[in-house]
Amino acid sequence: MVELGLLSGTKSTKSVHVSFRIPYSTHWGQSLLVCGSEPVLGSWNLKKGLLLSPVHHGDELIWFGTVPVPKGFKCEYSYYVVDDNRNVLRWEMGEKRKVLLPEGIQDGEVVELHDLWQVGSDALPLKSAFKDVIFRRKLSLDIETPLGVIRSTLDQEDSVLVHFKISCPNIEEETSIYIIGNTLKLGQWNVQNGLKLSYSGESIWHADCVLPKGDFPIKYKYCKYGKGGIFSPETGPNRDIVLDSSNTQPRYICLSDGMLREMPWRGAGVAIPMFSVRSEADLGVGEFLDLKLFVDWAGESGFHLVQLLPINDTSVHGMWWDSYPYSSLSVFALHPLYLRVQALSENISEDIKLEIQKAKEQLDGKDVDYEATLSTKLSIAKKIFAQEKDLILNSSSFQNFFSENQDWLKPYAAFCFLRDFFETSDHSQWGRFSHFSKEKLEKLVSKDSLHYSIICFHYYIQFHLHVQLSEAADYARKKGVILKGDLPIGVDRNSVDTWVYPNLFRMNTATGAPPDYFDKNGQNWGFPTYNWEEMSKDNYAWWRARLTQMAKYFTAYRIDHILGFFRIWELPEHAMTGLVGKFRPSIPLSQEELEKEGIWDFDRLSCPYILQEFLQDKFGASWTFIASNFLNEYQKNRYEFKEDCNTEKKIASKLKSFPERSLLQDEDKIRRELFDLVQNIVLIRDPENPRNFYPRFNLEDTSSFKDLDDHSKNVLKRLYYDYYFHRQENLWRQNALKTLPALLNSSDMLACGEDLGLIPSCVHPVMQELGLIGLRIQRMPSEPDLEFGIPSQYSYMTVCAPSCHDCSTLRAWWEEDEGRRQRYFKNVVGSDMSPPGRCVPDIAHFIIREHVEAPSMWAIFPLQDLLVLKEEYTTRPATEETINDPTNPKHYWRYRVHVTVEALIKDKELISTIKDLVSGSGRSHPGGQAERQASHKSAVATTEKQQIASSKDKVHLATPLNAVAQETLTVR
Repeated sequence: MVELGLLSGTKSTKSVHVSFRIPYSTHWGQSLLVCGSEPVLGSWNLKKGLLLSPVHHGDELIWFGTVPVPKGFKCEYSYYVVDDNRNVLRWEMGEKRKVLLPEGIQDGEVVELHDLWQVGSDALPLKSAFKDVIFRRKLSLDIETPLGVIRSTLDQEDSVLVHFKISCPNIEEETSIYIIGNTLKLGQWNVQNGLKLSYSGESIWHADCVLPKGDFPIKYKYCKYGKGGIFSPETGPNRDIVLDSSNTQPRYICLSDGMLREMPWRGAGVAIPMFSVRSEADLGVGEFLDLKLFVDWAGESGFHLVQLLPINDTSVHGMWWDSYPYSSLSVFALHPLYLRVQALSENISEDIKLEIQKAKEQLDGKDVDYEATLSTKLSIAKKIFAQEKDLILNSSSFQNFFSENQDWLKPYAAFCFLRDFFETSDHSQWGRFSHFSKEKLEKLVSKDSLHYSIICFHYYIQFHLHVQLSEAADYARKKGVILKGDLPIGVDRNSVDTWVYPNLFRMNTATGAPPDYFDKNGQNWGFPTYNWEEMSKDNYAWWRARLTQMAKYFTAYRIDHILGFFRIWELPEHAMTGLVGKFRPSIPLSQEELEKEGIWDFDRLSCPYILQEFLQDKFGASWTFIASNFLNEYQKNRYEFKEDCNTEKKIASKLKSFPERSLLQDEDKIRRELFDLVQNIVLIRDPENPRNFYPRFNLEDTSSFKDLDDHSKNVLKRLYYDYYFHRQENLWRQNALKTLPALLNSSDMLACGEDLGLIPSCVHPVMQELGLIGLRIQRMPSEPDLEFGIPSQYSYMTVCAPSCHDCSTLRAWWEEDEGRRQRYFKNVVGSDMSPPGRCVPDIAHFIIREHVEAPSMWAIFPLQDLLVLKEEYTTRPATEETINDPTNPKHYWRYRVHVTVEALIKDKELISTIKDLVSGSGRSHPGGQAERQASHKSAVATTEKQQIASSKDKVHLATPLNAVAQETLTVR
């Protein structure tokens, strides 16, 4: 948040004193430092900044420091936590603070700045999701007094001019901000006589007041005072202003009081992939313009947010593999799949209209037919383009779009042309075009080229996608509904981005995730890892451009696999599974370190450990056949892989082309067993430095480890635990604090991080510091001793959800494991009765209510989980509603909702059920002050004890037993 800006006077050689005062608790060896833009504060050189001194005031530790400055002094500054050598340990978030000295200040006087440390969460109400959507007012407030204007004058010697400043983005029309306090000038706690603040823009309210020194110490609070006499004081203890007892008491005190303290705002949302939406107008898949209808349904149901999966172009392979939305062909281009061809022109010919109608009937299937839908849309779009390309390409709207986006649009169009020309996206196969250059690009997209019309077609498609998504995004903002996008952690190996910026990627590696809830063998996503060192040279410009582009359409976003910004699970390019990887960055085990511990046989530990008995156990009577074709016996009864099959990819390739495949009775089983053998190692040797090693994940599970002597086992277990749980924490924290702020500062979207999986201890403190909202899935608790998360105990800075796109739906999860279902019913529902075998509406109602009543800022529900609230929407097999199977790298992403948006809008019964759940929980929902007050009353009234009645296939579940205390969650 920006500090107080006061009117500057004319410059003078005479000096005054600026005193900094900020409460902040530190640990031993830490200090606070002020650094700013002027030499007196170090000119942003932390070694020359002003070191503050601590003083205890009651339970608070207050840091002070004073510098002499000339009259008319102007400066930007920030606070930092440093160690004894002035190395930065932490810095405050938000914009740089600003100070200007007040006009008329006398030589030698003191201006005292009372600041509060800024954390990332302080700025969340100023993000576009809140500022431009949820807190959007029909009538914008007029600026009454700009920051920097002081109307009061300081004449009396025994008075102090106090300038108050507070941020309050959530305010109703005809409502003002007042200060009330224990002094006459502040109304003696009477709001009618309190000090009214002026609006200065950007959600900032301020006022100045001359107070007698005899009134100090002063107790005060901010409050809202609105039409009808509605009076709402801020929460929490009284604020106070104290005067230092020294002889240099300030004549001017500038208060920056942060955010007006209100009960935490809590909202609800619905998640659905763009491709899964079904409407009466679409051609086989959800389309951007369908979002307008979906926003209508969401808003009417009480939701403030619609969350999508990635919507970037993924057209890499030219087949259904491209349905995977996290493997971008371009991180800037939108997917042509979501184009509404009917909206391309107002003058579509009758024959094309008939073709569209026929396609609509043919593609209206249970699931998305990715290949047929995309090819049909592009075929129709080409015909319309041929008829009106000159009209569109010469229009001012297209010219503006092209001018603003040409930096990515030209390479994208050229890539698409070359992909189709060479019939592959593997740009290493493109001859002289394999290596990108701007000169080659300009020739490819030149108006004089024979293929210029093809290039323009790609421009044309992206232009209309932009127009259609912009229309939907603008509509959502006006309706008070946030559109939340998704930022994938990776890009496809054969993408525009790796072609244009190969230096930003480590192309000989792949990203994934270590074994976790989703897959015991880990995951291999196939994306190249990032060259963070290279990216840092231009302050992560590629990332910043991505976020800037997303912010054109979204006001919130989900950072996919946020752990990747701390460290990524890096795999060799030849890996197919995700098991034998290492973290990057990480501090390896050096050969010297291992030798000191008595570990020396590095080939034994880092090469596959294969004994004859292992082969006999795995392959039975066929072991000799497998050994003769895939292995060499290099010692008696000890084997190694042949050169042509010593990696996972080589094994798979050899099996596929095996001349005697008919002799392989179960090829999948043989591949799994051979993979298990090639993974049977204890240490992974660093290919870039053979004297460095990394402990293999779950090394104790390997037969290689089990055959070691006790000393080696004990040493390796200790080093393993240190590597995965202690050794890297500071490194990973520093890495995240370099990369994540570049993302967060490049747009004003609300950021949420997907923080599931193996979570290092440094992750949550960094997310809290940066104001990043985490994710909580009840079936995947972060607490190791819990089988089911407890929503009532989630922290405010979280999104809670019963499921997500990467796991089974609520209904499928309930029905797939009887034992787990019984434990949930006993331990969470609190019933000793037998649970129903199906996830009936009452079960869904209970679980959804648990989540909407959680303290989390957001409760977001996959649409499939909401549809379970009505019996008629549960006729489809539950397993068919799962969006992704993370254990299958070739999963077909094709789920379509079986009911149209139009039908959902007409289903007032379902809307009423959902709305009652949301409003009865104390969560905010689209509507005015009256609706919010009604919601609050409903939430407070919901305190009756849970009643459970069970029958064979029906359970009645009222308020959960572990409902959150409503007084802590009231939304004002």
